[in-house]
Amino acid sequence: MSDTDRLAALEARVAALEARGTPDPAVFWALEGLLDRVETPGAVMITGHVTLPDERVARWQESAGTAELLDGDWSQHVPALTALAHPARIRLLQEVLRGTRTAADLTQLDGIGTSGQVYHHLRQLVAAGWLHALGSGRYEVPAARVIPLLTTLLGARR
Repeated sequence: MSDTDRLAALEARVAALEARGTPDPAVFWALEGLLDRVETPGAVMITGHVTLPDERVARWQESAGTAELLDGDWSQHVPALTALAHPARIRLLQEVLRGTRTAADLTQLDGIGTSGQVYHHLRQLVAAGWLHALGSGRYEVPAARVIPLLTTLLGARR
């Protein structure tokens, strides 16, 4: 490969890398909408629309101003966040959203633990508001928690 070819290849690679740093404006459509509605110091918003495997539709939008969030008592959120901080509880929530709704079926999942452990985790998730007990050993993630749960997981991917 000649020096000219190598230089051209390097220039092409640099151009491709630089192009990645310039996002398509349409990517930030939700952010642009938020910016049109709030003033400095800004706000945070979670929003979503999903159809779950059981055909339930969850639509949710919530926002809060920067000052409200920074000045609030973060410790009040510890119980809800702590309930998510266990692999078995996260898996139970995932399986319930996927359609496994009964405690009996949840105890049959591979690697989930004993039935006593499953019931313990279910009680913690109910107490924190991530699950709702429907009776007869059936559970669901309340519609008002579906999008917040999924956006929490999305945020944790960063």
